[in-house]
Amino acid sequence: MRTFRLVQRARDDLAQVSRQLGLVILLILSGCLVPAGKGGGPALNVSSGAFPRDGQVPVAYTCDGANISPPLSWGGVPEGTASIAVVVTDPDAAGRPFVHWAAYNIPPGTREIPAGAPGRRALPAGSLEGTNDFGKTGYAGPCPPPGKPHHYHFTVSALDMTIAPGGRQDGRTLVQAMAGHILAQGEIVGTYQRG
Repeated sequence: MRTFRLVQRARDDLAQVSRQLGLVILLILSGCLVPAGKGGGPALNVSSGAFPRDGQVPVAYTCDGANISPPLSWGGVPEGTASIAVVVTDPDAAGRPFVHWAAYNIPPGTREIPAGAPGRRALPAGSLEGTNDFGKTGYAGPCPPPGKPHHYHFTVSALDMTIAPGGRQDGRTLVQAMAGHILAQGEIVGTYQRG
């Protein structure tokens, strides 16, 4: 029985590593893991007033609560920034990293997004939202299956361009469109677990 548990745990660990590796490969191919996609620029210091770095995302910002986006803030962006994008992913999801939110063309002077941005129309004028992996436009909070905690990456990118709004924009097409256009990037990671 002990051997079976060890084998099962090894399989679970391998599956988690595979999912995380899939996200890393997607981000590497898109150029998103380079903190400054154009040659060594600054990283953005991203934070949230709702939870600390690597802390638990409060229920209000999940599918078990009001399902609104948490407040996010970040420091100054590099000169030449034309727009900001926010992508929220769960690399612990089964199969592939799961996109919970894709917001883009946020004006470059923006330094924060208040809580509940999609539902309360608090995103700055000109900002757009893409389709998440639930098939809906806007934010969809953490909603993992019962069991182990999942990690939610709230990634903010300063871009040297705006993204054309035509066609279907979802988290993956947004990441592809950002490739080679990231001047600076940062993230805050929060966790959530359901019983």
